[in-house]
Order: sequence, then C-alpha cells, then structure tokens
Amino acid sequence: MSQAPQSAACTVVTGASNGIGRSIAEALLAQGRTVVNLDYVLPSWSHERLVSYQADLTNAESTQAAAEKIAAAHNVTALVNNAGATRPGTIDTATSAQLDDVVGLHLRAPMLLVQAFLPTLRACGEGRIVNMSSRAALGKGERIVYSATKAGLIGMTRTLAMELGRDRITVNAIGPGPIATELFKNSNPDGAPQTQRILNSIAVGRMGTPEDVARAALFFLSPDNGFVTGQVLYVCGGTTLGVAPV
Repeated sequence: MSQAPQSAACTVVTGASNGIGRSIAEALLAQGRTVVNLDYVLPSWSHERLVSYQADLTNAESTQAAAEKIAAAHNVTALVNNAGATRPGTIDTATSAQLDDVVGLHLRAPMLLVQAFLPTLRACGEGRIVNMSSRAALGKGERIVYSATKAGLIGMTRTLAMELGRDRITVNAIGPGPIATELFKNSNPDGAPQTQRILNSIAVGRMGTPEDVARAALFFLSPDNGFVTGQVLYVCGGTTLGVAPV
C-alpha cells in the first residue's frame, strides 16, 4: 500500500470504497486533494492521491488501530464520517446486536476518529469535520436503530462544534435521502410499488444521487466556509417538508 508523505494535508473519508463515500472522495480528488479511505472493503477503483486502509468500524479495537495508523502516517486536516449501515427493523424485530453494530459504526467510530486526528485538525487552523447523518434522523418506519443513531450523530455534531470552534475546526452534518446508491437500487428496484411510493414523497420529483451529497460535503469542507458550524443540511429533495410519508 502506497502512502502519502506525512506532511501532505489529507482528508479522511470513511466508507469511500463505494456509494456516497466514493463520490465524496472523487470530488475531493478532482480538487487536487489527497484522500485517505477507511472502509471494511478495499475499493475496486484507484487514484494516485487515494490511499486506502481496511478496518471494521463496528469494532472498537479495529477502529482504534486503524485511526492510530492513519494519524501516524498522514497529516489529517479534514474528516468525513460517512460509513453507515441501515439494519432495517421495527421495535418488534430489532435486536440488541443490531443496535450495538450501528452505535459502533455511527457514533463510536466517529468519536474515536475525531480523537485520533485532533492534533493535526487543530494545528492546521482550518480543520473540517463532516458527519453523515440521514433524513431518517427525523423518523422513519422500520429504521428504529438506524434513525436513533443517526439522530445521535447530529447531537455529537452540535456538541463538537461548540467544543472545537475556538480551535477553528468546523463540524457539520449532512442528512441525505433518498439517494440512488447501488444498495438502495438493490432494495428498491425500478418500477416496484415501494420505489414509486418513495418517489412520490420527493418534492423535486427525482431520486437524489451520490454526487448531490458530495457537493454538499465540498461546501462544508471548503476553507472558505469557516463561519458555518454546528449545522445540518438535508440533501433530500424536499422529503423533510412533509409532502408525503416515506
């Protein structure tokens, strides 16, 4: 595995092997930035300024080990906590194991990664943290553990913004949904009744794309936007407006 020089500023994006994370990484690379991908699978794609590490972010030990390795090898000046998993289920069917998984992935991993990268985030004078929440944080059927932890990530975002503002580190969240990733399409094929119900709930009349989310992330990650912190931007086509239930 090739590694960027320790002095080169880089952005860590979790879950950048596929989906929204990949789109964010590709957008950053197009801007000339160096990107470190941290995911449970290595990507099928490559770039000369992309460095990938493999870890199970639902596991505390695996996350901590990867965070320490990245912090030792790279000058991390921005972090995108993007990796996530839905774990569908109602209150009747959800399990404590599912809850443990998403707490680890959506809450513990972001906390551990922020802690590991704080020295360089502080030292650069314009550190950026973006946390990937979800429209489901406002409530969504059959997503009891997912929505709870994504809402928790918003709370973490706001508290981090308060604590790290004096260090000139901004911390913001994005709430995507519905986004036409491969995972979404596998569960919601074109023409299926459930897919049509989702489309009917979107004010702008189309599904979102990973690129829509990536553009929002670029805004929060820009050095020019140091006066925006503690905010949640819903990239959801208007589904937060109550047009129709999902």
